[in-house]
Amino acid sequence: MTTLDAPTAPVPSPAPRRTLTIGPHTVDTPVVLAPMAGITNMAFRLLCREFGALHSADDGGLFVSEMVTTRALVEDHRESWRLVTMGERETPRSVQLYGVDPATVRRAVEMIRERDLADHIDLNFGCPVPKVTRRGGGGILPWKTELFTQIVRGAVEAAGDVPVTVKTRVGIDAEHHTYRDAGLIAQEVGAAAIALHGRTVDQHYSGQADWSRIAELKEVVTGIPVLGNGDIWSAEDALRMVEETGCDGVVVGRGCQGRPWLFADLAAAFAGSEERVRPTLGEVAQILRRHAQLLVEFFEDEGRGVRDLRKHVAWYFKGYPVGGDLRHRLATMESLEDLDAKLAELDADSPYPGEAVEGPRGRAGTPKRAVCPQGWMETREITPDIAARLHEAELSISGG
Repeated sequence: MTTLDAPTAPVPSPAPRRTLTIGPHTVDTPVVLAPMAGITNMAFRLLCREFGALHSADDGGLFVSEMVTTRALVEDHRESWRLVTMGERETPRSVQLYGVDPATVRRAVEMIRERDLADHIDLNFGCPVPKVTRRGGGGILPWKTELFTQIVRGAVEAAGDVPVTVKTRVGIDAEHHTYRDAGLIAQEVGAAAIALHGRTVDQHYSGQADWSRIAELKEVVTGIPVLGNGDIWSAEDALRMVEETGCDGVVVGRGCQGRPWLFADLAAAFAGSEERVRPTLGEVAQILRRHAQLLVEFFEDEGRGVRDLRKHVAWYFKGYPVGGDLRHRLATMESLEDLDAKLAELDADSPYPGEAVEGPRGRAGTPKRAVCPQGWMETREITPDIAARLHEAELSISGG
């Protein structure tokens, strides 16, 4: 695949090979693929692993499943169990769970351990979606410190020798920060690491992530790894985050949408190499076709796999000279044969377009007031009224 020499813009000096240790697991590259609903299924995880392995002794990081609600597992929903089932290549097996009831979270973790389905469990406390936060879940839950403590402690105890990590945000809004307390609690009750997205809930994905909060958390939490998340669009961004914040690794979400080769760049960068993937349009088409095949195998249904790929088309071709009509027709593909015919219309020799491909991608949106249950911000304790409604928060929604 096409590569370029060192970028002309100033970048941090190449770092020596860095690794990341989570409990008993050490991976060759300090990078974690962030769970993204409808994106990070087994097909996409495998594709990212294939690229990470180009510059790594293993697959170049940890690749976490889509978030699964603990209630769905406890109630034995077949589709939820399928989402936490990993492929043969997926080692370590990383699963993200979401829950608001300590007993339900504990039981789900016990069930995962009993069925030997995970080598690493991550707990999501970062979701900013109103339908979750209005019931006390997601990114606003750490405000209730006792509840947060009970959930994390219960998961750690139920997991045994399987490490449990936590992902959270800076806080609810500028006046209600929770990350320091969350980090100290996670460390105290035995979590193996904490990841911090440098935005508050009310920011959603808008504006710029505040990496200084990651640096502050690293100063406060000294006994477990601290991972940084937010605005990692390139390998250079990842190196800069580690250099500026001192964090032990990075979590990559929207930056890899339509760019699974970013994990090759990240593995190279953390190995001290300046080699980067710069695909031609034809090479992007080949990667998209590989993604399609993996989706068909994952869903065991060609139609469903191809339809699932549609959401990725705009990301894959961002910045490339692909006309609107062809983009539209690619986004309505019905079969692998149909996809192949449309990909054949592309100018395969069209070179990597540089800046047009790079930088932010995915939905950013605008700041929105965090939606919380009535009275949520008045106290950090759990009132009887709020306790009665918390179970409603366990919905099939992810994000962080």
